[in-house]
Amino acid sequence: MRTAIPALALALALAACGKPPEPRPEDIRPVRVLRIGAAETTRSFELAGEVRPRYETRLAFRVGGKIVERLVEVGTRVKAGETVARLDASDLALAAASARAQLASAEAERDLAAADHKRYQELRSKNFISQAEYDRRANAHATAEARLEAARAQLRQASNQVGYAVLAADTDGVITAIEAEAGQVVASGQTVARLARPGEKEIAIAVPESQREFVERASGFAVTLSATPGKSWQGKLREVSPAADPAARTYAARVTVLDAGPEVELGMSARVVASADGRAPRIEVPIAALYAKGDQPQVFVVQSGDTVQPRAVKTGGISGERVVIESGLAPGDVVVAAGAQLLRPGQKVRVLNGN
Repeated sequence: MRTAIPALALALALAACGKPPEPRPEDIRPVRVLRIGAAETTRSFELAGEVRPRYETRLAFRVGGKIVERLVEVGTRVKAGETVARLDASDLALAAASARAQLASAEAERDLAAADHKRYQELRSKNFISQAEYDRRANAHATAEARLEAARAQLRQASNQVGYAVLAADTDGVITAIEAEAGQVVASGQTVARLARPGEKEIAIAVPESQREFVERASGFAVTLSATPGKSWQGKLREVSPAADPAARTYAARVTVLDAGPEVELGMSARVVASADGRAPRIEVPIAALYAKGDQPQVFVVQSGDTVQPRAVKTGGISGERVVIESGLAPGDVVVAAGAQLLRPGQKVRVLNGN
């Protein structure tokens, strides 16, 4: 037993003097890559829409009441000042009559106060009354004058409301919708009809989330109508809603029809083709190819020897599932398409594909 312990110590000493273990070979990470190419073809996207007026007014009474007469229908062309509908003005007329009576009473009180003020002014000049008594008569006269002005204002307001019982068109145009009928009681400001003004015509479209940026950056729009096959008009994007519809998740947009003639009628079905001129190189990479170093977006580029190096890029927005690269990459570069955050500079990789 005593001879076994020195033998074991000798074996351990000989093992310690042996060669160090060989370093573990570096892991070569497999990656999928994307070869950058500049798209120079014209891209386009088609959307369905409807012809709508550039300006559309919602006509409403300025007072509430019961509609006794409606004089227009959908499609009726009206002139500025033409009557669209009427309310029952009986109560409004009674209010105006009451205001006139109050005005007459205020005028009588003012005349009486004026006569008293004149008499007390003469008495004060002869020192027959005190200054305090004269001041009370002067104040009563001023109060009567103020009440008279208030009565006049109330009469003007009541008279205006009688006129508000008649709903008239503000401008020339065509009635595009009726939202109230005779016999219906409406509140002040409630829409009775919609009036489309003559002039510019637009196509109302709904833009999907994935195509919003493409539509906003489109270089041209072509408008066609189902009713006039073979003919098209140039369009111009006027507005895109900043918020998506909560149900459809689309953005409402308007495309103005340039040089629209009488054949472009309201309510027609239309199609809008948005196109982007691809003559300027357009480089796109998958969203997963980017990673952030601070505030600077970067990608990993595969170099000779199958090593990767980071490269800073400037992005220009999202197009679907891809990111537009404005600078930092050139056609021919090989970029890691996914998992960039797992790599480190100078790491060797094994390319799985050559897309």
